[in-house]
Amino acid sequence: MIAAVAVFSCMDALLKLLSAWYPPLEVAVLRGAASLPFTLLPVVLAGRLGELRPRRFSMHLLRGVLTVVLLGTFIYAVRELSLANAYAVFLSAPLIVAALSAPLLGERSSPRTWIAIVAGLAGVIIMLRPTAAGLWSWGALAALVAAMAYAVSAIAVRVLTRTESTASVVFWTISLMTGIAAVLAAPGWVAIAARHWPWIIALGVVAAVGQHLMTHAFRLAPPSLVAPFEYTALLWGIAIDRIIWQVLPSARVLAGGGVVIASGLYLIWRESRQAWQPRAEQGRMSPRSSTAEDAARQQEEDSP
Repeated sequence: MIAAVAVFSCMDALLKLLSAWYPPLEVAVLRGAASLPFTLLPVVLAGRLGELRPRRFSMHLLRGVLTVVLLGTFIYAVRELSLANAYAVFLSAPLIVAALSAPLLGERSSPRTWIAIVAGLAGVIIMLRPTAAGLWSWGALAALVAAMAYAVSAIAVRVLTRTESTASVVFWTISLMTGIAAVLAAPGWVAIAARHWPWIIALGVVAAVGQHLMTHAFRLAPPSLVAPFEYTALLWGIAIDRIIWQVLPSARVLAGGGVVIASGLYLIWRESRQAWQPRAEQGRMSPRSSTAEDAARQQEEDSP
């Protein structure tokens, strides 16, 4: 997940650059279409096309729709805000994932875990600058919608990887997202300038690599354990903002980021302590339960 966040931060910088010339949904289409060849190539070379067969197409379709919402709103957010400020709002996504893991996946969350989640959300609010110009800007609201879509999509990944291969999850998510976004973007489509094609190719490479890394991360551990590593995105956002756009976040953003990262580290520590306890002590299945291991062995899943 740490590697995925680094790669996706580079992708977000490309999305921000392209969004200055093209509508958000068109940029989402370019992101999906550019990454499809790089997604399929490893599967074709390995002779594993059979893994693309979907077993739960309705769940794939749900993820496709959620990804359209996620990308459309997030691209709008990074167009209106700096990367670090957009991340400040979007960092609520891992906290939402951790909160949803209890009711949707049956994962047990202690009162201390919920305190950490609430503290992390308070840190996000600190970074948002709760004023009319900050918290309620269209860019910030778009980033919040993107965070909610991401959280639900992450839960869907956890459910899908119980029966679907990594290649299937990635391929169908990207394909369905690209098709749905293309239909929505068609009326306002802007012709692609020749000078932007190298950016689009680079976008495809980093998007495919990041998607595989993220999907495999959620296969190896529950969302409440993996998702907090998303907080490293703030560090990448600050660095990229400084290098490309010569801007730095305010002290408020840095202070709020510290609260969020501290909450995330606490969640990681709590989950790592519980993950290897005997199942009888936990009162629930551990992340590496026999069911998950049997499914992994049966499907012989290695990341493409």
